[in-house]
Amino acid sequence: MHSNNNNNINNSEGSRNTMSILSSRTSSRSVTETVNGSHKFVIKGYSLAKGMGVGKHIASETFTVGGYQWAIYFYPDGKNPEDNSAYVSVFIALASEGTDVRALFELTLLDQSPNGKHKVHSHFDRSLESGPYTLKYRGSMWGYKRFFKRAQLEASSFLKDDCLKINCTVGVVVSSIDCSKLTTIHVPESDIGSHFGMLLENEEGSDITFSVGGERFHAHKLVMAARSTAFETEFFNRMEEDDCDVVVTDMEPKVFKALLHFIYRDALIEDEEFFMSGSSFLPSISETFAAKLLAAAEKYDLPRLKLMCESVLCKDISIDSVAYILALADRHHATELKSICLQFSAENLIAVMQSDGFEYLKENCPLLQSELLKTVAGGEEEFSGEGKCRSVWAQVSDGGETNDRSVRQQTWENGVERGQSLWVNLSDGVNNDRSPGQEA
Repeated sequence: MHSNNNNNINNSEGSRNTMSILSSRTSSRSVTETVNGSHKFVIKGYSLAKGMGVGKHIASETFTVGGYQWAIYFYPDGKNPEDNSAYVSVFIALASEGTDVRALFELTLLDQSPNGKHKVHSHFDRSLESGPYTLKYRGSMWGYKRFFKRAQLEASSFLKDDCLKINCTVGVVVSSIDCSKLTTIHVPESDIGSHFGMLLENEEGSDITFSVGGERFHAHKLVMAARSTAFETEFFNRMEEDDCDVVVTDMEPKVFKALLHFIYRDALIEDEEFFMSGSSFLPSISETFAAKLLAAAEKYDLPRLKLMCESVLCKDISIDSVAYILALADRHHATELKSICLQFSAENLIAVMQSDGFEYLKENCPLLQSELLKTVAGGEEEFSGEGKCRSVWAQVSDGGETNDRSVRQQTWENGVERGQSLWVNLSDGVNNDRSPGQEA
């Protein structure tokens, strides 16, 4: 009996050891591959570049592949002094910090004739005995000192209209340990929006009806309340429990339909009118579909929809429209759109001041006009070095006309005016013999 117990104990321990061994099995896979990227370099005025000197190059704009910056160097007179400018040279250079960056390269000089017989030097279509090329540090290069005989190049179809075209492909070698791909299962994008959209379309289970401009829309209180705090308050704090009809008097049916589309699908309605440019509506830009939906988004507290509308309206900003869009953004507390309008106006002040929209601000939104000018004054101080926002004085000196309007320049700090106001009369071609720094 004692012996049997020992056997049972040993068997039990053996089972645990076996389970321990089985449960500790893991696997991994090392994957070495290239991250590829391409850049097209167009060299115009080849004949003017000749004679710049051996070893001197024309560089492309830098481009990023595999987390590193790269550039193409073209040497019109060659890189090697011993060749006496008989060849052009082309190299690819590592233009950012890096150590022992391994990469494959391909250089293609494009044949600009219909034949399309390009000159290609590539690592990608052949096996490399010593592996990928290694660039030791920033400034390391790979390429050809004798890429093409210059005399032959100039007589060929590679050169057309004094222009050369070079394509470059870089493949940066990267290695990683990959476990997930051994048991990868594709998960599709969320389709909850389409499901809720069907719920809206087939009206199944609807318990609230909206009457808008003679049209009726069926919806679901829980969905509406979950998406909008305004609807939540309306349905559960103000309405009677058995009240199932709501009349909306300040909105067009198409706007309310777009509102419902967003609430259920979390996307903008696909309507050409919504994305139509508002430039033809000036000065009544508030009558555009996007502006009306912006107002609805504010009313029903839908911040994401509001930003979507701001994004659409932002594309319509121009010298003629910015003042009207600024007024619209201010009216509906569209802070992102308003900020962009103020910045655009500050950077294009003279032209904006000549627009009808600026007069509109002066007559209808004087406080907003003042805010615009304060933004200009703030921009003067913030970008007094070499920022984007040009000085109003620099804009005036460009010769812009302002139709006898005035600009008040103030210095503000933490919202408090701390300097004397300066007034500068910006008249049509009139020299006031006063410098910007003098008091008027």
